[in-house]
Amino acid sequence: MGRLFGTDGIRGLANESLSPELALRVSGAAAQILSSGKERPLAVVGRDPRASGEMLEAAVTAGLTAAGVNVLQVGVLPTPAVAYLTGLYDACFGVMISASHNPMPDNGIKIFAAGGHKLDDAIEDRIEALLAEDVGVRPTGRGIGRVVNASGARDHGQVIPDQYSVAGTHERYVEHLVEATAQDLSGLTVVVDCAHGAAAEVGPAAFREAGATVIAINAEPDGLNINDGCGSTHLATVQQAVREHGADLGLALDGDADRCLAADADGNVVDGDAILAILALDMYEAGELAKNTLVGTVMSNLGLHIAMREAGITLLTTAVGDRYVLEELRRGGYTLGGEQSGHVIFPKFGTTGDGVLTGLKLMARMARTRRGLADLAAVLHTVPQVLVNVPVSDKSLVAAAPEIRDAVLEAERILGDSGRVLLRPSGTEQLVRVMVEATDPAQARQLADDLAKRVASV
Repeated sequence: MGRLFGTDGIRGLANESLSPELALRVSGAAAQILSSGKERPLAVVGRDPRASGEMLEAAVTAGLTAAGVNVLQVGVLPTPAVAYLTGLYDACFGVMISASHNPMPDNGIKIFAAGGHKLDDAIEDRIEALLAEDVGVRPTGRGIGRVVNASGARDHGQVIPDQYSVAGTHERYVEHLVEATAQDLSGLTVVVDCAHGAAAEVGPAAFREAGATVIAINAEPDGLNINDGCGSTHLATVQQAVREHGADLGLALDGDADRCLAADADGNVVDGDAILAILALDMYEAGELAKNTLVGTVMSNLGLHIAMREAGITLLTTAVGDRYVLEELRRGGYTLGGEQSGHVIFPKFGTTGDGVLTGLKLMARMARTRRGLADLAAVLHTVPQVLVNVPVSDKSLVAAAPEIRDAVLEAERILGDSGRVLLRPSGTEQLVRVMVEATDPAQARQLADDLAKRVASV
């Protein structure tokens, strides 16, 4: 069996590859490693609204309390909210139950260390290794962990530190977002596509608190409709809504609201690279872009490299995954980073991508400059890019095959300096992603299709 943890936690088909039994064992193993030496450790547990989250939340809570960990269940909240609350409540770790932008039948488990930071590979490997070992002696009696629900259930045994109340976790997160925005958004009208996901309540609330006029769509989760034809993976919905309502912009979140993509007033898509360019220039002009450096990934479009170079900003790239972006941000002391997919990280305000905060910051730039989103996004001239997802039986084996490496080298030789090729295994699915950028769109499509066929044939 391959590595259990992917680029963003554990993910799979709920009640099949991601069973409640596995969730119980993983949470118990995480408790042993992340709460070692703590007398009464605390974990924050949140989830997105998909139906299987209720089942997995119960399993995770059981695994944690069986290991002697107190649990604060914060209910349905975005991934960045769980990370934020993990730090706010001085918890030993946090657990988010979500499959992000994946379809409803999937689910996942994301684990945050103290302070709300994502786990590094070494800790994930230690957790995974523990799954094959005996549980050992479990606590009994008073040693068993207690559960507090943020909806207001009684705080048995002082589970939460004295300085904090149990209730109000959702409000605390909204306040945090508005304070981080530091800009009145009055006069701006925004369509917010909540993807029937984790931000269905707190997302629109944050934009309204910041002063914007909000039109919330796909904000009625029923456990089954998350990401269904909406959100950041189905942008046509928000594009149409922006045009229909005459809004200044649209923002599309994903299921756990750790990413955000946008549409301008004419309904044109503004992707993560354009959002990063806009925000990097905003922070650069304000003297807030540390070392005049933006952190992106290998998927960042050539156009972003060019735009940043022309502005006097250095663009560093990492492997795909906001965890790797965050590692580079922390290592270098940088203040902005993100991905083309819409994960944007502001280390001053959070430890993971935050779609709602990204949207608020984007609107703050519009409000300060009195410029439309299309005008701001024009700083980036995107080099045509073709991305093909190829289903395979073993993504790592296929990606490393000698014949595939040779095919990539040949494509790079053909492109020369006019483009680039990237082939990588997906971190969450059995796919190999083939990406080709070229100044000639037809050439990019042809090379991408040829490489995809080679990948599929291995």
